[in-house]
Amino acid sequence: MKKGSTTQEKFLCYIETPIGDVCVADDGEGISDLYFVREEKEIDAKAKETPLLKKASLQLDEYFSGKRHDFDLPLSLHGTGFQMAVWEALLTIPYSETRSYKEIAEQIGRPKAYRAVGMANNRNPVSIIVPCHRVIGSDGSLVGYGGGLPLKDFLLRNERRLQAIRNMNLHADELMRAEHHGHHKVEDIEKETW
Repeated sequence: MKKGSTTQEKFLCYIETPIGDVCVADDGEGISDLYFVREEKEIDAKAKETPLLKKASLQLDEYFSGKRHDFDLPLSLHGTGFQMAVWEALLTIPYSETRSYKEIAEQIGRPKAYRAVGMANNRNPVSIIVPCHRVIGSDGSLVGYGGGLPLKDFLLRNERRLQAIRNMNLHADELMRAEHHGHHKVEDIEKETW
């Protein structure tokens, strides 16, 4: 993740997703913005699909279909040192998992700053790509999300559902290979894996 310092012109495009249209911007250094169109934010950018924005669109499609768990896009983020630390920590939360605000605060070496972690989450300029939706309350409750709690709930449920399907398919493939190669009885593998 690069800390953005560019004064180049920004370009944006609108991408259709299962959760509604999102706007993604490229500032010449990397992806600098991703927000939900219904939030009606204004950014100083021209509408033009750059190669990076095309790549972002493809990766978002892959994410929503479960084919992609991590984004491989250069990011150009502007924020305080604390915000940057929080956003970097968010990038370490595995797909379909969650962390509490307190856990993120501890991870960045500021264990009492969990409220400030919440504010940094709120200021995340590239939601979904920097997965602030994976941060929840210490009691497991869904709290605070720029796109609204129903959207946060959908993103988390969708990741968990797609991960469960992937795990079932991997298990089925493992059973098929074992049966095909005759190395183990299918029953033995089922006992080992369950």
